[in-house]
Amino acid sequence: MSKSGSRRPSNDGRGGSRSSGAGRGGPRQGASRGGGANRGGPNRGGPGGPRSGGGPGRGADRPTGSAGGPKGLGGRQIEGRQAVREMLIAGRRKVHEIWISAELEGDAGVDDIVTIANAQRVNVVYIAKGRLEKEARSEAPQGVLAQAAELPEADLGDMLRGDGKTPPFLVAVDGVTDPGNLGAIVRSCDGAGVTGVLLPRHRAVHVTPTVAKAAAGAVEFVPIALVPGLPAVLKQMKDHGIWVVGLDDDADRSIFEIDELATAPICIVLGAEGAGLARLTRERCDAIVSIPMLGGVSSLNVSAAAALSLYQVTQARAVTT
Repeated sequence: MSKSGSRRPSNDGRGGSRSSGAGRGGPRQGASRGGGANRGGPNRGGPGGPRSGGGPGRGADRPTGSAGGPKGLGGRQIEGRQAVREMLIAGRRKVHEIWISAELEGDAGVDDIVTIANAQRVNVVYIAKGRLEKEARSEAPQGVLAQAAELPEADLGDMLRGDGKTPPFLVAVDGVTDPGNLGAIVRSCDGAGVTGVLLPRHRAVHVTPTVAKAAAGAVEFVPIALVPGLPAVLKQMKDHGIWVVGLDDDADRSIFEIDELATAPICIVLGAEGAGLARLTRERCDAIVSIPMLGGVSSLNVSAAAALSLYQVTQARAVTT
C-alpha cells in the first residue's frame, strides 16, 4: 500500500504499553581474509594499556545519560574475535591497536585477524591473558581486544530520504538499555536488510564492547543514527512518507498482517525491556502490532521479537519483488 490515495491506519493498540518482547553498506572493503602483506611480527607485552586510555573494568556497559557515559555512538573498544575481524574487513574507521592473548600466538582461530591487521599496518600486541581480561568489559572477550576510532554516526536525513532504489527500512529502538539485546537487534537488522537504526541519544545503551560482541560485527555495516528525541523524529518520518509501526503486546493487529505496509517505506519501533513503548512514542505510530503468543508466556524478549518482525518485512518485500 503506498501513501498516495490511501489513508493512514489508526493507532490500533489500546491501553498499556507492554512490549511484545519488548545502509547497509556496499561490498565489504579493506584487506581480504587472505595473505597479509608486510608481516613484521606483532609486539609482545606492550608498554601500557590500550591507546584510548583504558576504560573501567567488566560490568561498565551502561546507558548513556549516566555520569561518565559515552557521549557519541561509542565503539572505541571492540572485543571478541568476530567483532574485531569484521571491523578490520569493513575498513570504515581507524584501528589503533589489537591485543591478543599470548596463549593464542600461532592459533588458527586468530591467524586471519593477525594477517589482516598486518596488511593494514595495525599494531598487534600479544599480552598476558589476565591483563587482557582485566581490561575487557564484556564477559568473554575470546582473547582478542581492539582499540579504534569511534563508530561514525549515520546522517538522519540520508536515512529518511533513502537511496532511491530500495524503500527505507528503518528500526527505531525506544530506550533499550540491555547491551546484549541491542547487539542482537543490530545483528538481525544487518541480516534482514534494514537500511538504518535510530537510537535515543540519552537514557539508552549505545555501542559498548558487549553490544559490539553480541552484534558479531554488524555494527560496522548497519548505519546507526543518534536522535535527541524519538517522538519528534517519528513525526519527521511521516513527512517523508514513511509508515511508523510500533511493536507492542496490546494491539488488535498482528505483525503478520502488515504486508501492504512492508513493501512501502517503513519504520519498526521497538519498545524498552519490560516497559514497552513510551506514551509519546506510541502516539506517533501509524499502527501498533503484536506477535501472536500461543503458549504459556505472554511475550518474547525484545531481540527475539525484533528478529521475527524484521524478517516479516523482508519476506513481504521478497514476495513482492
